[in-house]
Amino acid sequence: MEGNKIISNLMWKFAERLLAQGVTLVVTLCLARILSPKDYGVVALALIVVSVAEAFATAGLGNSLIQKKNADNVDFSSIFYFNIVFSVLLYTLIFAASPMISYFFSEAVLTKVIRVLAIRIPIAAINTVQQAYVSRNMLFKRFFWSTFFGTIISGVVGILMALNGFGVWAIVAQYLTNALIDTVVLWITVRWRPVKRFSFDRVKTLISYGWKLVVADVLDILFVQLRNVFIGKFYSAEQLAYYTNGNLYPQALTSGINTTISSVLFPALSKEQEDVSIIKEMTRKAVGVSSYVMWPVMLGMAAIAPCFIEVILSSKWNPCVPYIQLACVTYAFWPIHTANLEAVRSIGRSDWVLKLEIIKNILCLMILLISVRISVFAIALGALLTSVICCFINAYPNKKLIDYSFFEQIKDIFPSLVKSLLMALIVWSIGYNEKNAAILIVQILSGMLVYVILSAVLRDRNYMYLLETAKKTVRKK
Repeated sequence: MEGNKIISNLMWKFAERLLAQGVTLVVTLCLARILSPKDYGVVALALIVVSVAEAFATAGLGNSLIQKKNADNVDFSSIFYFNIVFSVLLYTLIFAASPMISYFFSEAVLTKVIRVLAIRIPIAAINTVQQAYVSRNMLFKRFFWSTFFGTIISGVVGILMALNGFGVWAIVAQYLTNALIDTVVLWITVRWRPVKRFSFDRVKTLISYGWKLVVADVLDILFVQLRNVFIGKFYSAEQLAYYTNGNLYPQALTSGINTTISSVLFPALSKEQEDVSIIKEMTRKAVGVSSYVMWPVMLGMAAIAPCFIEVILSSKWNPCVPYIQLACVTYAFWPIHTANLEAVRSIGRSDWVLKLEIIKNILCLMILLISVRISVFAIALGALLTSVICCFINAYPNKKLIDYSFFEQIKDIFPSLVKSLLMALIVWSIGYNEKNAAILIVQILSGMLVYVILSAVLRDRNYMYLLETAKKTVRKK
């Protein structure tokens, strides 16, 4: 029964992420055709600050509520009030510092953009506790509806504003509207409400676990944004737009799978935190299935990138192509990172998560400092190298903690990688000489067909597992 519940929640969470990323991707493509790379570059600069601050306000404490075995309404309410106060303080600090940030990047409009976009921070602080409640109680259907209304309405707002000449503010409005509606719908559909109690002792207890995750998540986001800082400072807003948009489309495709794994796997593993053998089996299943889905999507995206940009975004975005291709390989490793880290988090070893993040960021900073002196392409290549190295680092603790070595993980991943490479080569050859809408459609359909045929002929175990799960779901319906 528990297994069926996990599968059901995985399906709902994946549907929610698929909807979110699908709609967001369509909206982004529409906005990219209307707006200029400079508009995207300005928002990317603002997000450097806002994303890091948002991580401070949201990361870690939500996971503390999920991980704590006997968390009650006092725990949730205390974190709720703490988050609100802390996020307002963060917003005030950013509001005051925004002119200096604008001066640093030599972008006058950045002050107003940061001040408006940073309103996301207190909104996200409220949403964090709601999401923790939903995740802890495995109510992932609620996420679907909040995401549905948030992405649809914010997409319409963004496109209408772009068509009416609002430029950079169309993107800002889309971001803010999405966060606000998501939070409001979740508040309406989830029964949880804070009680009029605040326990500083409860907050201290939860922070003792969560602060390490906060620091780890902030370091991770800070390092990702540090690349953007260097590009925005030493190159240009346009170059930053090409780089960030090149990362955007692979990330959008990856996020659905990656967030599904993280959101569902962590609470499921946390319930089994005392049984190492079950944690290993669930982690192994997550690595295998996610790699089976992720590798063909990412390598297929890399193969169609030249045709995709030319047909969908127009030639003004052609400089994005190499960044998309490198990002596809980089993000293909994400589910492996996530499954390993969630296994470590679930058994309460947040100290390991922090140690790993410090080691990774020291190493990655060295690579970044070398690559930034060369070119933006070198920075993207460095991100790929970082992703590969971090796979080894994130897998290291699980050899000791759950007896799941990196070599076992390679064995679970390798069949999907080989099939995906063969499929990508065929797809790339189709669009080698000609780029138009018909060729793009043929590339996508042929890639799907080739991968499914290879999986069926070779009787891939992940393919058989997903097929059997789908059949059971249909029979149950």
